[in-house]
Amino acid sequence: MWVITVYSMGNNISMFEFNTEKEAREALKTVRGCKILSEVIYFNDESPSIMTV
Repeated sequence: MWVITVYSMGNNISMFEFNTEKEAREALKTVRGCKILSEVIYFNDESPSIMTV
């Protein structure tokens, strides 16, 4: 999951969730304010990229 956190005027904070990095990066271009793009990884995800042997 990808999350955009936006800090805007008047101490407002907004968060937007996306399923793919591509979706998040496209939305990031249009969002105004101080923004942070983050990837959220859960320990119970079955992705081979986060598993170790």
